[in-house]
Amino acid sequence: MSMQQDNIPAADLARFSSALPFWLSLGLVPFVWVGALYGGWAIPLMPLMSWFLFAILDFVLGENSQNADTDATEQDMFWYRMLTMIWVPTQVVTVFSLIWYVPQAEHLDLAERMGVFFGVGVISGTIGINYSHELMHQKSKIERWLADILLALVLYSHFRSEHLLVHHRYVATPRDPVTARYNEGFHRYYPRVLRQCLQSAFKAEADMLARKGLRWTNLRNPFFKYWALQLGFLSLAFVLGGWSGVLLFLLQAGVAIWQLELVNYIEHYGLTRKHLGDGKYEHVQPHHSWNTSYRASNWLLINLQRHSDHHYKPDRRFPVLQNYGPEEAPQMPYGYPTMTIAAMIPPLWHRIMKPRVREWRKRHYPEIKDWSDYNKHRTPMPR
Repeated sequence: MSMQQDNIPAADLARFSSALPFWLSLGLVPFVWVGALYGGWAIPLMPLMSWFLFAILDFVLGENSQNADTDATEQDMFWYRMLTMIWVPTQVVTVFSLIWYVPQAEHLDLAERMGVFFGVGVISGTIGINYSHELMHQKSKIERWLADILLALVLYSHFRSEHLLVHHRYVATPRDPVTARYNEGFHRYYPRVLRQCLQSAFKAEADMLARKGLRWTNLRNPFFKYWALQLGFLSLAFVLGGWSGVLLFLLQAGVAIWQLELVNYIEHYGLTRKHLGDGKYEHVQPHHSWNTSYRASNWLLINLQRHSDHHYKPDRRFPVLQNYGPEEAPQMPYGYPTMTIAAMIPPLWHRIMKPRVREWRKRHYPEIKDWSDYNKHRTPMPR
């Protein structure tokens, strides 16, 4: 049951003590180093901390429906902004210091080295890509550059273009590759989204240039920046760790991308915007994203689980994202750590979520009797 509380005034939000729980993410970094230094039993600590510990904490601490004052200023949110910016050099140093250290660590065998970088990938995906998502939505050029650095660290730079130009505009319509279809298991979703998101991101940027009379080869195409950053990081991995360093870098990138797409899968599964005719769709509303208000996992994921408000008001920084109750937005039964584990087991996922999708349809669209075209994404492409 959600804990109903008074909202947080801007003056309270500005205190470091209010932001402190979100800074817990920095505490995960030492566990990667513990795994690298000791090997063996210590290697699984990082994944266990981010997946199972926060799932347990969600159960113990419960939900939090408390909202911050949306009139809070940038200064009020200083400590929250600093967290996302400080994380960038923290992740860069962590990744490349381990790329230098692990290949020459004689006490680690091949499986242990891969295990260490599996944990690095969990951090890069769970925290790094999530923080890049917060940074890319900001107007500041510095913050957008920091987002690009984090995404290049996992070789997924095109996510910024796809997310801002495609996903937010076309979410819950057939043009959005990221919206998981009803009855689509993650193992079918994952290869589809890897292919389609790259294509849609490149096309979106090329179309923007074309509207200005420019070809995709124009240097204003951000893909040239994406490729340069990614090549630079791959080259640095080779300089520090040789081919072993490159392979370990690729391993952590792959794990991070998998973590990201697991989250993308659960955020909009089975939800659709109503087609109004002639390629027009209703405006995005809070009920077009799954919402969850579990306290601990929102600390870890900087309120990403308040996804309904993020899509409704994408310019809001994470401290002031609002929580929506079940009357306004569909609710997941657990936090993201638990739900992403369930998503990896399609029969379990469908058993949990398909009844909730059907209930959502009855609640918000009782007039629609035949959902077959929505299920298969056969409704017309949005204009």
